[in-house]
Amino acid sequence: MAKSLGFTLIELLIALTIVAILATIAYPNFAGYLLKSKRIEAIQGLHSMQLQQEEWRISHPAYASNDDAAHFLPSHPHYEFKVKAASDTDYVLEANAKNGSAQQQDKAGNTACHTLTLNRNSTKTPAACWQ
Repeated sequence: MAKSLGFTLIELLIALTIVAILATIAYPNFAGYLLKSKRIEAIQGLHSMQLQQEEWRISHPAYASNDDAAHFLPSHPHYEFKVKAASDTDYVLEANAKNGSAQQQDKAGNTACHTLTLNRNSTKTPAACWQ
């Protein structure tokens, strides 16, 4: 009798079912990691802006407004950065998820991390999004 070389249809279906189950489990976790990694990039952008604000203040009587800060606002495909408020003694920096960006909501439809802010005293809002 000749020995069979190859897979039977049943073996192939079992293997494909296992692959589909693993993909169903892995994809949501992967998507969550992607969202978090982009959020971390936005946080890094806000920290970079914070350093730029302190450098600006050394040479100027007030912190940089959004117009003054145009040259040091980070460029990011998923977030828009701006100086929300600036005065002689304080500033508030903001990163907003761009419209149509996956960053606008997580897999549960939560939009809590849509806008991230950082001020001169390093107050970070919303706090849960900075972890």
